[in-house]
Order: sequence, then structure tokens, then C-alpha cells
Amino acid sequence: MADSTLFDRGMATRRAVLGNGHVDGATARTTGFDQDFQTFITEGAWGSVWSRPGLTKRERSLITLALLAALGHDEEVAMHVRATANTGATPNDIKEALLHVAVYAGVPAANRAFRIAKDELAKRKEAAQ
Repeated sequence: MADSTLFDRGMATRRAVLGNGHVDGATARTTGFDQDFQTFITEGAWGSVWSRPGLTKRERSLITLALLAALGHDEEVAMHVRATANTGATPNDIKEALLHVAVYAGVPAANRAFRIAKDELAKRKEAAQ
């Protein structure tokens, strides 16, 4: 059973970070099979961790990108690079975070993440023109 306060806070944070379009799409694709998982990430990741006051959304965004890049979660790296448009993290911030990935998680992981980030930032630039 969902905690409505935690779920609502999580959904608000999730929308603020990922954008309404992404969240609406994820919600529309939810089925009975993954409903519990969607509730879990909305409450746990977005309602608890991402909604805490200790770090800004920008800081959390950069930490998340570095972790996802280090772990090789390419689709999530792309999604969170896109989300930086909503968190205040700049392309330079992304570059600095990925340089840390190179040092602490390895050059191959950072190389892959730099490629993904470049592609996503180029798409953002194209869309803005």
C-alpha cells in the first residue's frame, strides 16, 4: 500500500527533475506487473532520497550521473543528462562529474558516458534552435 504523502512528494520531485513528459510516459506504460516497482521508486528514490533537504537537485543530479555512468547504465545516463535541464546542472558540471568517473571508475565508463552526454546535449541544442 502506497504512503500517499511520500508518493505525492516523490511524484512532485520526479516531475520537477525528469519533466512532465517523461513521468507521464512512464505512468502511461505502467501495468499491473510493474506498478509496485513504480510505487517503490516514486516513494523511495524520489519521495525520500531526492526530496531530502541536504543537497540541491543540481548536486543530486551530478551524483546520480556519476554513479549511473560508473555502473554503465547508459539509458539512465541519457535520461539524467536530459534532466539536467531541470536541475540547474550545466554542461560543464556534467563534464566535471564525468572526469571524476574516469578517475574513480575507469576511463571506459567515462568514455561511454561522455559520448552519451555529448549526444544528449547536442539534441538539446538542436531543439533550442
